[in-house]
Amino acid sequence: MSKLEHTAAADRVRLCVTVQGRVQGVWYRESMRRQAEALGVAGWAQNCPDGTVTAEIEGPRDQVERLVDWCRQGPPAARVDSVQSRKSSPLGESAFRIRC
Repeated sequence: MSKLEHTAAADRVRLCVTVQGRVQGVWYRESMRRQAEALGVAGWAQNCPDGTVTAEIEGPRDQVERLVDWCRQGPPAARVDSVQSRKSSPLGESAFRIRC
């Protein structure tokens, strides 16, 4: 692995995110997918039975942080009450998808 590749791999992070509020039925997951693709971030998002949206976000640290910042606002119809995140180990995902 070259020094550049090692630096890029070291800068890759993964966060598990839980978003609470009015985040289901407002196109939150699809809007998040579009934002993730625009930022070049991978992972997934899904609705949970308790009304939250859970996501795992992976990519360059700055881009992941930008997507978490976006999560605090969400799409226009959403009302975000809180966003909680915790670190996880990167899995090497390359696309962002919506889980059912």
